[in-house]
Amino acid sequence: MISAKTNQNAPFSYTKRKVFNKSTIIGWSFITIASLLIFLFYFYPMAHALIMSFQSGTGTNLTFTGFDNYARLIKDPTFITAVKNTVIYLLIQVPVMILLALFLSVLLNNKSLKFKGFFRTAIFLPCVTSLVAYSVIFKYLFGLDGIINMMLMKLSLIAEPIQWLTDPFWAKMAIVIAITWRWTGYNMIFYLSSLQNIDHSIYEAAKMDGASAFQQFFKITIPMLKPIILFTSITSTIGTLQLFDEVMNITRGGPGNATMTISQYIYNLSFKYTPDFGYAATVSYAIVIMIVIFSIIQFKVAGDRND
Repeated sequence: MISAKTNQNAPFSYTKRKVFNKSTIIGWSFITIASLLIFLFYFYPMAHALIMSFQSGTGTNLTFTGFDNYARLIKDPTFITAVKNTVIYLLIQVPVMILLALFLSVLLNNKSLKFKGFFRTAIFLPCVTSLVAYSVIFKYLFGLDGIINMMLMKLSLIAEPIQWLTDPFWAKMAIVIAITWRWTGYNMIFYLSSLQNIDHSIYEAAKMDGASAFQQFFKITIPMLKPIILFTSITSTIGTLQLFDEVMNITRGGPGNATMTISQYIYNLSFKYTPDFGYAATVSYAIVIMIVIFSIIQFKVAGDRND
């Protein structure tokens, strides 16, 4: 009886194993192709850049020099200036953009607001514009005889045109305004989608308990959006540390090196100055280290303390 039962179950087990093996092979075929492409175009360049950071030389004539590039990095005044500029952009632009995106998302989540679709599209639209195109437009807007100066003078807010592109302070502010204009709508969409997933009965219960709109925002909205705020803060930090297009097209890193970022310095080392790909790779890994440090800080400050 036992052997007969075993024989009856054998075809079923064989068929199940055959189907499982076939589906496994198909699944692995898709994963293998994708994994090879990711390794070829993502991980291999990262590993090669890490190896190159320990080499030095002109062009492709590189020789192993150990940690000389990293020692040079600490003493490089141009690199230190680029780091300072990038950190200034980060500390000013990211908080302003996050707060502005949060404010706009709450405003556009109001059910009584008319033409919400139009306003959402208008605010998000800068995100899909060409980086080079919008940077060139901002360069003309903030020119000495640009629209911004003309409007400010007509409103009697300034007596003479502001040197937006030639003054170190105002050049940084022009870059900050440009980045904020482009990426605020991008972060707003994340907050808006999260707000729409919050049960409205929570606000109704808080309203019945006498909570004001201010208290509802800080006691309900902010805690509910905490994971999304952390996510957008980290992604915005990464984007700002890699800032290149706006600076390159609006100020070219000037005046002097007053607006130069780390990414632009990498570009200059590779293509503008005498090519030094080894040192450029070292500077690129400095960005990686900074991203890791800032991400850890943000997780510690804004992360879940119970984790």
